[in-house]
Amino acid sequence: MTFPLYIETNGHRTWLKWHRGRRKADDPVFGASRIIEAMRIGASVEIDLVIHADHGCAVLHNFELSEETTGRGLVRETSADVLRQLNLRDNSGVVLPEKVLLLEDLCALLDTEPAHPEALLQLDFKEGRAALDEETVRSVAATIKNHVGAMILSGGDFAAIDLLANATPGLKIGYDPCHGDSLEQLKQSGDYDGFIQDALATAPDAELIYLHHEIVLQADREGFDMIAAVHADNRRVDAWTLNKVDAPSLEKARLLIALRVDQITTDDPEGLHSALTS
Repeated sequence: MTFPLYIETNGHRTWLKWHRGRRKADDPVFGASRIIEAMRIGASVEIDLVIHADHGCAVLHNFELSEETTGRGLVRETSADVLRQLNLRDNSGVVLPEKVLLLEDLCALLDTEPAHPEALLQLDFKEGRAALDEETVRSVAATIKNHVGAMILSGGDFAAIDLLANATPGLKIGYDPCHGDSLEQLKQSGDYDGFIQDALATAPDAELIYLHHEIVLQADREGFDMIAAVHADNRRVDAWTLNKVDAPSLEKARLLIALRVDQITTDDPEGLHSALTS
């Protein structure tokens, strides 16, 4: 069986990361069964983390529960026990049988379902440094300590990422410098090299730099190879996110692969893999 894991072209491997735990476009986000499947077969898979009231993390993207779950109110004000009773919703609001997953629950599943040696679980931390207290830092570190070899912690607030990583020996880290109107600002300034050098300096220990795919492609159109600039500093690049598989997204994927991107984040790894290899 062929798994939607990566594309190899001219000796270079580009991983297809399962965005929010999706293997294919119609998968619900953050489903425990899909995440465990990804880890079992050696995929690169991403989940989001938001702090809950008991100083741990829920596997959710939004701070407000009603957007993704059957709950109401802020994740930050909701206990672990209450979160576990909530169901996830799909993108159209339909209630799903899958329950909200907590980071501690996911790690408990990984205790019984060991990860493939090549599997990589990206923990995309959605909070900033100000949201972290000592108890939360200790809790996250204790939760993931047995699985750090198969994990990478990422986020846009490097101070938060650095604090968590320092409490968790062996944890790989990544950094995403793309915020707000970064693309529009870069179109105006044209300082693509400065943007990359600033990101590398901000996060000197980050193994992966996460870049919006449009920023990478716009820089290429302007004659600057962002991926090569990151590679020159011995780091890797993840280009995010191709939301669907169609003619425009396939063209973008092929351009990114030609630029030797190390990973493409996609909501449809299976569909993208099939289209690129057919």
